Amino acid sequence: MSEEKKLIGKVTHFFSKISVAGIELTDTLKKGDAISIEGATTHFEETIDSMQIDNNTVSEAKAGDLIGIKVKDRVRVGDNVYLLG
Repeated sequence: MSEEKKLIGKVTHFFSKISVAGIELTDTLKKGDAISIEGATTHFEETIDSMQIDNNTVSEAKAGDLIGIKVKDRVRVGDNVYLLG
Protein backbone atom coordinates (compact mmCIF):
# COMPACT_ATOMS: atom_id res chain seq x y z
CA MET A 1 0.00 0.00 0.00
CA SER A 2 1.79 3.13 -1.20
CA GLU A 3 -0.95 5.56 -0.19
CA GLU A 4 0.27 8.67 1.57
CA LYS A 5 -1.07 9.12 5.05
CA LYS A 6 -0.82 11.97 7.52
CA LEU A 7 -1.50 11.80 11.25
CA ILE A 8 -4.44 14.10 11.98
CA GLY A 9 -5.72 12.99 15.37
CA LYS A 10 -6.17 10.49 18.18
CA VAL A 11 -9.18 8.57 19.46
CA THR A 12 -10.22 9.95 22.86
CA HIS A 13 -13.51 8.05 23.38
CA PHE A 14 -15.46 5.13 21.95
CA PHE A 15 -19.20 4.77 22.41
CA SER A 16 -19.83 1.09 21.69
CA LYS A 17 -23.64 1.14 21.78
CA ILE A 18 -23.81 3.66 18.92
CA SER A 19 -20.39 2.84 17.36
CA VAL A 20 -19.12 6.42 17.50
CA ALA A 21 -15.49 7.45 17.95
CA GLY A 22 -14.53 10.68 19.68
CA ILE A 23 -11.43 12.08 17.98
CA GLU A 24 -9.26 15.04 18.94
CA LEU A 25 -7.92 16.57 15.74
CA THR A 26 -4.43 17.97 15.14
CA ASP A 27 -5.29 19.00 11.56
CA THR A 28 -8.28 19.75 9.31
CA LEU A 29 -10.79 17.03 8.38
CA LYS A 30 -13.65 17.41 5.88
CA LYS A 31 -16.74 15.42 5.00
CA GLY A 32 -15.81 12.95 2.22
CA ASP A 33 -12.20 12.52 3.40
CA ALA A 34 -10.82 8.99 3.69
CA ILE A 35 -9.18 8.11 7.00
CA SER A 36 -7.40 5.13 8.50
CA ILE A 37 -7.70 4.32 12.19
CA GLU A 38 -4.72 2.36 13.49
CA GLY A 39 -3.62 1.03 16.84
CA ALA A 40 -2.26 -2.10 18.50
CA THR A 41 -5.31 -4.15 17.48
CA THR A 42 -7.17 -1.65 15.27
CA HIS A 43 -6.66 -1.16 11.54
CA PHE A 44 -9.39 -0.14 9.11
CA GLU A 45 -10.27 2.59 6.66
CA GLU A 46 -13.36 4.73 6.73
CA THR A 47 -14.83 7.56 4.64
CA ILE A 48 -16.26 10.49 6.59
CA ASP A 49 -19.99 10.57 5.80
CA SER A 50 -20.83 12.87 8.68
CA MET A 51 -19.21 14.27 11.78
CA GLN A 52 -20.41 16.22 14.75
CA ILE A 53 -19.04 18.76 17.19
CA ASP A 54 -21.12 19.09 20.37
CA ASN A 55 -24.05 17.24 18.72
CA ASN A 56 -24.08 19.67 15.76
CA THR A 57 -23.38 18.26 12.29
CA VAL A 58 -20.45 19.97 10.58
CA SER A 59 -18.85 19.54 7.15
CA GLU A 60 -15.36 20.54 8.28
CA ALA A 61 -13.41 20.48 11.54
CA LYS A 62 -10.01 21.95 12.37
CA ALA A 63 -7.07 21.28 14.68
CA GLY A 64 -8.11 21.30 18.32
CA ASP A 65 -11.71 20.27 17.61
CA LEU A 66 -13.17 17.23 19.34
CA ILE A 67 -15.38 15.46 16.80
CA GLY A 68 -17.62 12.42 16.81
CA ILE A 69 -17.80 10.12 13.79
CA LYS A 70 -19.68 6.89 13.15
CA VAL A 71 -17.24 3.99 12.68
CA LYS A 72 -17.77 0.52 11.25
CA ASP A 73 -15.62 -1.27 13.81
CA ARG A 74 -14.43 -0.97 17.41
CA VAL A 75 -11.71 1.61 18.09
CA ARG A 76 -9.67 2.12 21.22
CA VAL A 77 -8.59 5.21 23.13
CA GLY A 78 -5.15 6.22 21.88
CA ASP A 79 -5.59 4.82 18.35
CA ASN A 80 -4.08 7.10 15.69
CA VAL A 81 -6.23 8.64 12.98
CA TYR A 82 -4.57 9.21 9.59
CA LEU A 83 -5.83 11.18 6.59
CA LEU A 84 -5.38 9.15 3.40
CA GLY A 85 -4.56 10.83 0.14
